[in-house]
Amino acid sequence: MRRTLFLAIALLAARSLGGQTFEVASVKPNPSSDPRDADMKVLAGGKVTVRNVPLVMIVAAAWNVPFQSPRLTGGRQWQQMMQERFDIEASPPEGVVAPGLTAKERGDLVRPMMQALLEDRFKLKMRQDAKEQPVYALVVAKDGPKLQKAAIQEKDCENGPPDQPKVCHHIGGGQGRGIHGEAIGIDDVALFVQNWTDRPVVDKTGLTGLFNIQTEGWTPMRLRPPNPDGTTPKGDAGINDGDRQTLFDVFHQLGLAMESQRAVVDMYVIEHIERPIPN
Repeated sequence: MRRTLFLAIALLAARSLGGQTFEVASVKPNPSSDPRDADMKVLAGGKVTVRNVPLVMIVAAAWNVPFQSPRLTGGRQWQQMMQERFDIEASPPEGVVAPGLTAKERGDLVRPMMQALLEDRFKLKMRQDAKEQPVYALVVAKDGPKLQKAAIQEKDCENGPPDQPKVCHHIGGGQGRGIHGEAIGIDDVALFVQNWTDRPVVDKTGLTGLFNIQTEGWTPMRLRPPNPDGTTPKGDAGINDGDRQTLFDVFHQLGLAMESQRAVVDMYVIEHIERPIPN
């Protein structure tokens, strides 16, 4: 599931083109609690299909922000709704997303339409604040990068199912399993790891192109509070071992480094949201 969802987040992360909206859109709640059925895609032509995806991931994809980081917050209604799951099918006007565009180019056109859909159907009101704060700047280490080039280039990318070749900006794993992507950019990696870091990560490497990156997991930087009964949250057991490497170690192996700096980072606050009327 994570592999497909993070691919979708990367595809929707792009510049905003004001005024454009989907021509046809359907939004329905999904009562399933099985995350294995979750799926989110941007197809050729710009059609978006979302199945059984938590609202927090849908919103994060539309605004290009990590879905589980302090950069995306909201009030009580948001906290109550963020894990609710939805199915969405939405198609842009004919000709808006031309054939032959790369995945990133399609994302440039689709992302603002996803924002408009959420604002219309969920009555979502998002406040965006630019805040100077401590960050990790991802830079090239002194000895230079140790990155393996991807087997394909951006022009060869396709946005197909995860089991097909030529899928780019497709990251799987997490702090428990590591970073796994056969054709991903460093900007993709910076966005991905922010789901587990204790401050935002800003890509300052200057590296472009796609890479094949495969790493081991790392020890948490943000510990979740224990359960009410004092037990360790599910999924955290075993990864807090002091012998595990840190995320700093992971990047060191790639010839990169995380440096403590200050930078202006966009923060997103959901001020209002409502459950949509299904159609």
